[in-house]
Amino acid sequence: MELKNAVAVVTGANRGLGRQLAAQLVERGATVYAAARRPETVDLPGVTPLRLDVTDGESVRAAARAASDATLLVNNAGISTATPLMAGGLDAVRLEMETNFFGPLAVTRAFAPVIERNGGGAVLNVLSVLSWLHPAGLGSYAAAKAAAWALTDATREELAPRGITVSALHVAYMDTDMAASVPAEQKSDPAEVAAQALDGIETGLPEILADEITRQVRQGLAAPVA
Repeated sequence: MELKNAVAVVTGANRGLGRQLAAQLVERGATVYAAARRPETVDLPGVTPLRLDVTDGESVRAAARAASDATLLVNNAGISTATPLMAGGLDAVRLEMETNFFGPLAVTRAFAPVIERNGGGAVLNVLSVLSWLHPAGLGSYAAAKAAAWALTDATREELAPRGITVSALHVAYMDTDMAASVPAEQKSDPAEVAAQALDGIETGLPEILADEITRQVRQGLAAPVA
């Protein structure tokens, strides 16, 4: 997909990776709706702030009406509560699934007809190495991201006849608020991850593996189960 002159909607664009994606899309010549639950927190020049709470159906529908010229959707908004599946509270588990799985599903369902009417385009889902690697302490996050991986693969097949490609960005730790407690040497620069993601969209990659840890884990999926 050509990003110059594309019209992009980036969820969770007020900070972290989403902010980098929005900024770099502007640099590549795209028109950008920078979506956030609180659009007043969006401080990027050259973007249009857009109110969007991925867990609120009416908010999602209103955003799709407002960004009626969209040709690219970036499902970046997400949360991590560090909740284990057995010992953690079910409310936190449900919140992660609502935000990290049902949220991208709702936004994609709302924007797919918009993108199709505008001649086709692309969807990028920001996932995680924990789509495939499931540590107990992050069980709810891993479960939601694994579900979002399945969502990505299924919608890729479903939307292809409508002229919409669907790509997944898988990444381990990044230098963002979500990974604030992780040592710096273990984290990727979100600017570099954003650049890889946008290159992947332009070349039509179905999966974008942003770091060595992610590439190793992905390769290991083909190994025999011990």
